[in-house]
Amino acid sequence: MSGVTYGYMEDYIRGLIPDREGTFKEIEDFAKENAVPIIQKETAKFLEFIVNMKKPLRILELGTAIGFSSILMYEAAGTNPEILTIERDTKMIELAKVNISKFGLQEKIKIEEGDCLEILESLKDSFDLVFIDAGKGHYNHFLPHCLRLLSQDGIIIADNVLFRGMVASNELVKRRKITIVKRMRTYLDLVSNDETLITSVIPMGDGIALTKRR
Repeated sequence: MSGVTYGYMEDYIRGLIPDREGTFKEIEDFAKENAVPIIQKETAKFLEFIVNMKKPLRILELGTAIGFSSILMYEAAGTNPEILTIERDTKMIELAKVNISKFGLQEKIKIEEGDCLEILESLKDSFDLVFIDAGKGHYNHFLPHCLRLLSQDGIIIADNVLFRGMVASNELVKRRKITIVKRMRTYLDLVSNDETLITSVIPMGDGIALTKRR
């Protein structure tokens, strides 16, 4: 159980989602076998739904890992979008490049190597959708830049915002995770209490927060 929802709920919801096939299934299997963190099954379906509904032309992703979510978003958008994804782990980048090439998306999904915050500070272009899935202790630091880069009617999707339930309950907090929990709570406070924004926090997967301007 994730600590965010009851195990029987997770099992039931995941059972409603058909297993992926082909190359997507290969990427999922690789991630599971090698303990590579990719978005959970129900989170992936939710992300796919939101992206398909929003139909963005430009997407910014913080945290590439092995490229699963960026490929998923490209396929879901149906708009032939341009995706910029940021990753600092060289090994992950090499794996992501291989996976992206399997879908022939080398020209559509650009990987920027380096620290998310440093790269965010240098970006100028606007994005219709921002997916945050990196550096859980820095979401509150990413936020000002994400809002600056977000188009007027854009959406920010932040994953892992309840962080195994610790963000919602002090009883679950592990000592070595206190800083991450405090900073994630700060992020949620910022997006929830800013009167210019509207945010919904959803107890799905590891917790998802959707944010847009009013």
